[in-house]
Amino acid sequence: MPPLSTLLPFFGISLVLGLTPGPDNLFVLLQSAMRGSRSGMVIVLGLCTGLLVHTFVVAVGLGALLVASKVAFTLLKSVGAGYLVYLAWQAWRAPVGINPGKVEDVDAAHLYRRGLFMNLSNPKVVIFFLAFLPQFVIGDRGHIPLQIAVLGMSFIAASLVVFSLIAFSSGVGGKLLLRSTRTQRALNRFASLVFVALAAKLASTQL
Repeated sequence: MPPLSTLLPFFGISLVLGLTPGPDNLFVLLQSAMRGSRSGMVIVLGLCTGLLVHTFVVAVGLGALLVASKVAFTLLKSVGAGYLVYLAWQAWRAPVGINPGKVEDVDAAHLYRRGLFMNLSNPKVVIFFLAFLPQFVIGDRGHIPLQIAVLGMSFIAASLVVFSLIAFSSGVGGKLLLRSTRTQRALNRFASLVFVALAAKLASTQL
């Protein structure tokens, strides 16, 4: 297991990385603004579950196999890009005039699956973990898969803190914005454009 002298700096770096604009935190920001903080937190749990799966994949060595397979990588990023386009279409067509008090009345299981699939369908997460986690592994501490698993859990904890703050702040601000149907429509259109941009960026990702 990595020593505390390694875990503390790693956790701090992970917090900073979590604040860096990326698909996951932008997803939490937009969904929380449109649906409320509670819905945003359910999505956060889905995203963090996806990070847990990615940690396991990297720890057991499957991540390297995925990155080494151009077919698997292309398939996964295509699915992810397609899903983002689907979210863009949904955001564009989202109804306006919704009572802000009713925004959070959405099926939790659906939102959780949305967050989970959003994270799992992004091969860039595996690439990032493969490049980032091993840098903090200490060879003479032994059991490298366990060290990677512990580091991955620390990264997930940092992500949970950052994503939760984003979900809460965006949810509160979103409720105020959603009092105007014009603002609702503008927010939906903006979210749609962001999802299209993320889809294009993911589709253009190369090994």
